[in-house]
Parts: sequence; C-alpha cells; structure tokens
Amino acid sequence: MKLCGLGHPKPSLSGVGGRDCKMGGMIPLGRKRRLMGEVKKAGAEALLVTSPVDVRYLTGFTGSSAAVVVWNGKTALFTDGRYATQVAAEVDAAGVKVDVEIVEGSPVKAACALLVKAGVKRCGFDSALVTVAGLTGMREFVAAKGFWVEMPAAVARLRVMKDEVEQDGMRAAAELGCRLFHDVLEHVVAGTTEMEVAMALEYMARLQGAEGMSFDTIVAGGERSALPHGRATNAKLPRRGFVMLDFGVLLHGYCSDMTRMVHLGAARKGEREVYEAVLEAQAAGVAAVKAGVETGAVDEAARSVLRRAGLAEGFVHSTGHGVGMEIHEEPRVGKEGKVKLKAGMVITIEPGVYVPGKFGVRIEDTVLVTATGCEVLTPATKAWIEL
Repeated sequence: MKLCGLGHPKPSLSGVGGRDCKMGGMIPLGRKRRLMGEVKKAGAEALLVTSPVDVRYLTGFTGSSAAVVVWNGKTALFTDGRYATQVAAEVDAAGVKVDVEIVEGSPVKAACALLVKAGVKRCGFDSALVTVAGLTGMREFVAAKGFWVEMPAAVARLRVMKDEVEQDGMRAAAELGCRLFHDVLEHVVAGTTEMEVAMALEYMARLQGAEGMSFDTIVAGGERSALPHGRATNAKLPRRGFVMLDFGVLLHGYCSDMTRMVHLGAARKGEREVYEAVLEAQAAGVAAVKAGVETGAVDEAARSVLRRAGLAEGFVHSTGHGVGMEIHEEPRVGKEGKVKLKAGMVITIEPGVYVPGKFGVRIEDTVLVTATGCEVLTPATKAWIEL
C-alpha cells in the first residue's frame, strides 16, 4: 500500500466540514474587559503579556516575538521588523483595537518604557510563565519597588471559558480530526510502521489547512499500546493486536484531541471485554459532564465503571483535562477534583486501561460543557473496528 507521504492522497475534506473558519474570526471585546477586571482585583493598573499563546488570544498576532500591554482601556503590542506586515494583517483580521509599534531590540523593554511614560505604578505579569531571567530584565527596565505584581496564569484562567468564537473554532478543529481518523484507517496495516501511519495522518492534516498537530502523534501497536504516551516509532504494526491512535490538529489557533482504537486481526481472549469496559467508562464520564458538577465527580463516574470490572489498577491517569489554544489547559479532570464545571469549558474524557507487556485501551472525546450536559465535539465512531 502506498502511504500518502509517498504519493498524493485524495483529499476527503471540504474546507473543514464546509466551514470558512478564520482563526476564530473577530475577537470579542469581552476578553479585554474580563482581563482588566482581574488586573484591578490584583491591585494593579496594567498587565504585561509575553506568552505567544496569550498574545494571540488578545490580539490575533501569531509571531514569536511580542509583548502586549493592557491598561486603562487600551492595548499596545510591540514586535520587531520581521513581523511588520504580518502583525498589521493579523490584528486587522482579529477586529481588535490595538496600537502596534515595530521596535528595534527587545519588545519587553519597549513595553516597559510605555508603562513608565503612561505613569503606571503597578503592573501585573504572569509569574507562572516569566522566567527568573525574564523578571530580572523587567526589574532592570522598571526598578520601582512594588511595581511588578505577580498574577500567575492571568490570561490562561480567562481562556478556560470559551466564548462563541472559540467554540466554533474548536468544533472546526475537532471535525477535521474526526475526518482524518476515518481517512487514516486505510494506512493502518500490519507491517506498516507506526511512524508511517503518523506521517500519513499529519500529511493529510496539513493538506486540509492544519497549522500543525496539537501534540506529537501517538500511534502505538500491539504491546506498545500499553504505553499511555506511546509516541509513534519505527516499530511495525502487528498482524494481531490493538493499535492506539491519539492525535489532534491545531487549526486557526485551536486544538483538537481524540483517541480511538482499532484492532488488527481477531481479538485475543479478554481484549474485546477490556475495550467494552473502557467504552462504558468513557460513556459514563461523558454522561456526568454538566455545568455545576465537580471535576472529581466526572472522574469517579468513569473510574467506578472500571473498578466494578476489576480493571481500576490499569487506569493510571486522570480522566481528562481542559483543551483550547493549548492542548493541556485547566481544569484537570482527576480524582478529588473540586473545580465546578461551567458552561463554555472544553474538556477531554479519556479513561484507559493498560496491561504492561500485552496491550492498552484508551477512548477519548473532547466535549463542550453546557448548562444541561455537554456537546461531544469528536463524534467519530467508537464501535469496535477490526481490520
């Protein structure tokens, strides 16, 4: 069989499900308002943002070098000359009011100069992301005592709640992932290497507009399926056994995430039973998702099914995690989790059972929390597939 890395596959997607989704479209003004509310709560007047993901969330700009200052109802973005054309186009497409300045040297230094000129006395920064060296530099640019206010994950906490623009973006990314799963099945053949299958999937993803993959694609066959994070290697797929496919695409700034299992050849004793138990646990986890429910209760809904089946010891990780512009975001859906789900959160539900030296099974969906339950964004079949 010819893999698509060696030829030209027939595209099977139509503009991502017929949508024309551009980087989430216009960025709602509410993002900056909510952010300034958090800044004021922290006792600051402004916020300095340097994380590329957070910069994109606030301005639409995707360059690798930038600093953003949000203060007094204003937003200023600093970057260097490499991005002069790009930043103008992306900020315009995002529909946000941003003062853009192209600088020579450090964008952070230029941002700090603006803060001083504007008379800001206290400025927040993301202490969960800024390095010691970065903070040392900021203190050299603005040395006033008490000027820098720690605001860990200031923007990331806002990103937990997905607005309608983001929800549409995540639907599009998830839809692309589902169709890629269907398309890649023809490449899941005994004797083909895991890497070749991953390459085929990633090539098709790029053809259909993906910026890249959300994370290193997991293709793990046979005994290697017992590795929860068995990234694709040059190991050949077995003539008989499970193949785990865990992957996601990054589309217009948003990640998808899903896991599906296929089986090559006839199932051995116990394999089908474990698959059915994990499938039941996954369905129970999805059914437990609803605004107001604690994350620990969702985890327990899935875990209790495997406990009753005598398989709980093989479930070695949490039931899920938040996903959005990054593949791992808050909240974590794990044991004793106390975070209450809210409508607009997007999480994964992914219980698994791993039997070292034999096989592993994991089934994962990404779901959008609603007031009355959830919307499954990754509805690709979870029926038993035997190739």
